[in-house]
Amino acid sequence: MNYTVAERLMRYVQIDTEADPESNSTPSSLKQKNLSTLLVEELKAMGINDAEMDEFGYVYATVKSNIDNKVPTVCFCSHIDTAPDCSGKDVKPILHKNWDGSDLVLPDDNTQVLSKTNHPYLNERIGDDIITASGKTLLGADDKAGIAIIMNLAQVLQENPEIKHGDIRILFTPDEEIGRGVDKVDMKKLNADFGYTLDGGERGHLEGENFSADSCTIIFNGISAHPGYAKGKMVNSQKVAAYFINSLPSNKLAPEVTDGYEGFVHPVAVSGGLEQTKVQFIIRDFVTAKLAEHENMLHELAQKAVDVFPGARFEFAVKEQYRNMKEILDGQPHVMLIAEQAYKNAGLNPNITNIRGGTDGSRLSFMGLPCPNIFTGEMAIHSKLEYVSVQDMQKAVDVCIEISKIISTH
Repeated sequence: MNYTVAERLMRYVQIDTEADPESNSTPSSLKQKNLSTLLVEELKAMGINDAEMDEFGYVYATVKSNIDNKVPTVCFCSHIDTAPDCSGKDVKPILHKNWDGSDLVLPDDNTQVLSKTNHPYLNERIGDDIITASGKTLLGADDKAGIAIIMNLAQVLQENPEIKHGDIRILFTPDEEIGRGVDKVDMKKLNADFGYTLDGGERGHLEGENFSADSCTIIFNGISAHPGYAKGKMVNSQKVAAYFINSLPSNKLAPEVTDGYEGFVHPVAVSGGLEQTKVQFIIRDFVTAKLAEHENMLHELAQKAVDVFPGARFEFAVKEQYRNMKEILDGQPHVMLIAEQAYKNAGLNPNITNIRGGTDGSRLSFMGLPCPNIFTGEMAIHSKLEYVSVQDMQKAVDVCIEISKIISTH
């Protein structure tokens, strides 16, 4: 059966694929495989016979070339999971056809109101068909909009052999939302020259750079003593950690006061007790070398904190998370240039911007698959007010078709 891109999204979001950050398995939640299984079935029904799901829930498939000459193989990639920040169970998608611009009060919780005032991008989408959830869950357009777009692309190419293209590889990944989206990708099996993730927001946005990222763990060690006899003996590690956190800059290098190309240091969790307190950070910057500067600042502030509390000490550990894809894409400029031309061919003016975060594409780029990020229309992600424009999704399908056509002439 053929589905529109809207019908696909509305079916996919009803399948709960919420990732589980507490799990060490791949996928982190077994239910992600329910969507993977359905996608394989649908791809095979289109005549894409090599579609398969591996043991980790990854889906691989090929839209076979319909030209005689050998051209680069492109991969289109989206992720199956939804973020654990907001429930993805029992999602009830609602299609608001030809939206007139009035506030959308979500029926299952009338305190959830989607408006042009709080979501300015909606001013550009009046008259579009808008899909929301019902007010109790996220929608899951991040990234099931991307999946619906790629599936619709495959359907269009299978049904329209006059659209010339080379081999097109499809990749759907689990666990992107918890930072493990490409941990188990088989790059030999994927066998593509470059790719594009479909996981961006506003129509026309094309993202070719993202944060470089580290995590940092600082453990403050104090000295335990009975509180009734603690004078001159006790060193409370919680107070050391509190002093340290209070010393962090508040007018710079914090998520709440940075945007654009500004990086930040961000304490995401504090845990512990009298004797030991752990502070966990994420460190972000578009310039990879600046990560070390931010980490050195944290080390200096930690040292100053323990100096104030004689007897305290600290442990400091940094772990690399991901790096700015621009470092790879700059060496293969054709990947961005093809996308830019495809946007123009589809009637869009490409708005080249950055991602203040990471995607599967950032890690894939460093694994040998240069991989910028294309818009899907997914907005207000990870929230009950998440929404997507059907027309944005359809325009993304058009862009992917144009990419395929351009590559066929290379």
